[in-house]
Amino acid sequence: MASALSSLRYGDSLSVVAISGATAVLCEAISWLLIYRTTTYNSLRATIERHSRKLDAMKSGSSSGAAGASGSSQPTASSSSRAKKMDRVETSLKDAARELSLAKLKSGAVVAAVLFVVFGLLNSLFEGRTVAKLPFAPVPLVQRMSHRGIPGNDPTDCSMVFLYFLCSISIRTNLQKLLGFAPPRAAATAGGGLFPMPDPKVN
Repeated sequence: MASALSSLRYGDSLSVVAISGATAVLCEAISWLLIYRTTTYNSLRATIERHSRKLDAMKSGSSSGAAGASGSSQPTASSSSRAKKMDRVETSLKDAARELSLAKLKSGAVVAAVLFVVFGLLNSLFEGRTVAKLPFAPVPLVQRMSHRGIPGNDPTDCSMVFLYFLCSISIRTNLQKLLGFAPPRAAATAGGGLFPMPDPKVN
């Protein structure tokens, strides 16, 4: 397919985009087989969404309660109890988000191996070749990647590395949203990754 597209105008660009799209579909298929269809993943995702909705509702109630009790100088017992419940829900949300990140490690390793192989293939096919033209001269920091491995001094020349990087990010992200595989937004905002930030409430 890459050789057929290369014979067309902008063939190199179309080849890189097509291979990036096919790779994104393959990576999502692997992720579905290993992670997305499992009971553990779906259970953790449902738990995160449930805790997120509960936490949002508690924060809304806390805000309205604080506004109603703004004239009081002493915190009420109910507000203290509400704060403790919110802390417990936040902790459960972070724990579920951390477990979700751990569950995705297995597919992440396989996907990384696939991306490494595809990158090596593309690098051998398009090494030292300009695959696209940028509409403007990028800043020097970006130009180090966009002009990597290309002979000449034209800053608008685009290398395979840069185009593949842009395609990989945009295509796979939008594909995940389209298929409903995008991670829950609450999992990112909860800060429950593999290496979470320390809780400031804990001395």
